[in-house]
Amino acid sequence: MRKPWLAFGLAAILPLLLGGDSNALHYMILAAAYVIMALGLNVVVGFAGLLDLGYVAFYAIGAHVAGYFGSAYWANVGGGAGIHFDFLVILALAILATTIAGVLIGVPTLRLRGDYIGVVTLAFGEIIGKVTSNGREIELFGGTLTGGPQGMTAIDRIDLPFLAPFSALDLRPWFWFALALVALMLLVTVRLRDSRLGRAWIAVRDDEGAAAGAGVPIVRTKLLAYGVGGALGGVSGVFLASYLGTVSPTQFTFSFSIFILAMVVLGGLGSTWGVVAGAIILSALNNYLLPRVFYDVPGYVGLDFDLSQIASGIYGFLLVIVMLLRPEGLLPERRHDERRVT
Repeated sequence: MRKPWLAFGLAAILPLLLGGDSNALHYMILAAAYVIMALGLNVVVGFAGLLDLGYVAFYAIGAHVAGYFGSAYWANVGGGAGIHFDFLVILALAILATTIAGVLIGVPTLRLRGDYIGVVTLAFGEIIGKVTSNGREIELFGGTLTGGPQGMTAIDRIDLPFLAPFSALDLRPWFWFALALVALMLLVTVRLRDSRLGRAWIAVRDDEGAAAGAGVPIVRTKLLAYGVGGALGGVSGVFLASYLGTVSPTQFTFSFSIFILAMVVLGGLGSTWGVVAGAIILSALNNYLLPRVFYDVPGYVGLDFDLSQIASGIYGFLLVIVMLLRPEGLLPERRHDERRVT
């Protein structure tokens, strides 16, 4: 347990060696945000064993909460200035909204198992995606539900008490804040995993019938898994909306859900540190290696495209390979190792 936290300490020092506007810092901030999402999906898929193919919906909801309450989007409500809450208040509102959304998506899946759960969650993710694209046609509070294809822009930067507002010119505060969020989310998920609720999730995952016979409240256990997973997706959504300064429907596609799911499967279902590793690896692949290092590889064999254009196919291929060659992931859940020993 000491080594991962030592890695956190080294990561916290790293920005001091980089420029404040370094591209490397930008990639590291995105990786930290993806780690939070992957940890949330791991609660649903890894701990509770509930397939979720629409996790991008929670990212979208959290980002839109930031757009509603951290910009001039609803200018008619705020006398022309919009609604501007403190970042921490917006974060709390996003957690509340995505927790409720997670519980709502969990209700239709209570009597379903396996692939059928995947179909329902996929539909939920697609519905939210379509709403973000077409919500401009729905009037709300003197404005519209979403920004539609134009999205929402000029979202407030993070402004914490006793600290200077974060700036796009110096990315180090953004990274340190993201790293603090990751540490907090790790602490939450590890504590939950080792708690009575966490043991209930694992029991439901391993054998739902036996868990019910042992007195585990199946309905409440599943709904709490969706709620906690959704909350972490909302946290990441608010952070990314503030960091990028914009919310666009192009961010909330089905392929992004597969991207986050691939992180969980690659790292190891149910493995907290494995999921962190999987998120970092795929984030580096998606944001740096494919578009900047390997982008022209197809050109060497006479093909006219770059690898970033088929990123979704690459992630799907990785999922298949991992499930065939190492189904427990790169860093398997510790419980599997314990079972082998005993």
